[in-house]
Amino acid sequence: MSQIPMTVQGAEALRLELHELKSVKRPIIIQAIAEARAHGDLKENAEYHAAREQQGFCEGRIQDIEGKLSNAQIIDISKMPNTGKVIFGSTVTILNLDTDEQVTYRIVGDDEADIKNNLISVNSPIARGLIGKTTDDVVNITTPKGVVEFEITDVKYI
Repeated sequence: MSQIPMTVQGAEALRLELHELKSVKRPIIIQAIAEARAHGDLKENAEYHAAREQQGFCEGRIQDIEGKLSNAQIIDISKMPNTGKVIFGSTVTILNLDTDEQVTYRIVGDDEADIKNNLISVNSPIARGLIGKTTDDVVNITTPKGVVEFEITDVKYI
């Protein structure tokens, strides 16, 4: 598996989730399985089957997170000199030249992307259009509504 780019914050969030799954959820599920087993016949024991299913989801997520962390290339943008160039991890403010609407995005890894918090995937059309450009550049980005012209007004490495 190839390296997966990830911000420091994204890696920390995955580590916290992994810790929560291993130290809190896993023991709760194990306890639920033990209690359901105590009820007797396992063939028709819905609580037991539900707990086992929950255990499968939990263990699958643990393996998924461990795999992502082991293949992560953690990039700390705050330690890089700000050249004004849009790169992975940078926070970019763009101005829609048609509507004069200004929006700020942070370019992050696929697993960290959350459009509600203005975190966009490095593989998204907007990020791909911005990567490599610098402050004051005008870029044309294909969106579902068609091609939109944006001006990069600010690039921060935070």
